[in-house]
Amino acid sequence: MNKHFLGDTAVLLGRSLRHIARSPDTIITTAIMPIAMLLLFVYVFGGAIETGSDSYVNYLLPGILLITIASGISYTAFRLFGDMQGGIFERFQSMPIARSSVLWAHVLTSLVANLISLVVVVGVALAMGFRTGAGVLGWLAVAGILLLFTLALTWIAVIPGLTAKSVDGASAFSYPLIFLPFISSAFVPTASMPGPVRAFAEHQPVTSIVNAIRDLFTQQPVGTDIWTALAWCVGILVVAFVFADISYRRKIS
Repeated sequence: MNKHFLGDTAVLLGRSLRHIARSPDTIITTAIMPIAMLLLFVYVFGGAIETGSDSYVNYLLPGILLITIASGISYTAFRLFGDMQGGIFERFQSMPIARSSVLWAHVLTSLVANLISLVVVVGVALAMGFRTGAGVLGWLAVAGILLLFTLALTWIAVIPGLTAKSVDGASAFSYPLIFLPFISSAFVPTASMPGPVRAFAEHQPVTSIVNAIRDLFTQQPVGTDIWTALAWCVGILVVAFVFADISYRRKIS
């Protein structure tokens, strides 16, 4: 690893964050759709959905947080694609900096931007009546899961950001990820779903992640869900990182 990696990454991270600060509409846009879903499902559909929970906003929030992340990482691919098309990578390659720092700056920017969006969504949920008895450790565990999930999806976003042929292609990959929580336990219990759909919902990553976060918020025993959730996040992260690294090396070679 280049001895200047950390310093180079910090400088490039500052550059990316300044771009976001000058265009806060990116974060606002990222948060608007999850907030709209939160309002729609709680105030329009919530009364008709039986979840066994005293408050539907408490039941719904974990899934909305994952949708917030899935929505946010599309902008990571967009920003990366923009740098690729603008020749920024070629300019950086001519400079004495660690090559991997360019990519890591985008990844860390994604983590910061998504963190801000998540805080905004949680704030709205609190205003809508979301309550939790989770203590500091519970919140730290939730934050850790969300951080790992964001990191995993960000590395997925890196791949189309590097390989897409158009700006639409760079961000379109996020649509299936945004849709995935709808076929999980995020909005309704999986027990209410027909057989094949239920089988898929119970064995896809979002359900275990949502269940683990929900149990942490409600101070329920998390059981095996948290380990399944962590296994999914780590597995996706490793596979995505490998393919992203291969794509990056091909681009800069």
